[in-house]
Amino acid sequence: MLQAGMKAPDFTLSDKDGNMVSLSDFMGKKVVVYFYPKDNTPGCTRQACAFSSSYDKYTENGIAVIGISKDSVKSHGNFALKHSLPFILLSDPELSAIKAYDVWKEKKLYGKVSMGVVRTTYLIDEKGEIEKVWEKVKPDNNATEILAYLGIE
Repeated sequence: MLQAGMKAPDFTLSDKDGNMVSLSDFMGKKVVVYFYPKDNTPGCTRQACAFSSSYDKYTENGIAVIGISKDSVKSHGNFALKHSLPFILLSDPELSAIKAYDVWKEKKLYGKVSMGVVRTTYLIDEKGEIEKVWEKVKPDNNATEILAYLGIE
């Protein structure tokens, strides 16, 4: 697992509109990078909507928000449109960023074991280093607990 103080792995992925976005594009500002399992599932929708509700507080404080899953560009486009999501959603079907950030793990659901994205959020500082890691986050609280950590009301 990546830890606070480590250099955040750079990535370049397609956003919901097919534009290439790199983590290095955000040098000089804080970035929240959250990894989630799947578009339009209950927990992931609640988490995305919570970030959407808090988005103004993030932008007012110069903080970018990026959501990453293995869903397709088209899926992200539909998800963002359906829920009016104002932040960046990146598609990682090859799991390059997902594996670099060590969030591709064995999961158990109803006794069945499979591989999948474990909901994890990274706060990356202005120098591209990991400032804080939230593991196995709760979808409803994640956006506000980051703001609380940053002292933003």
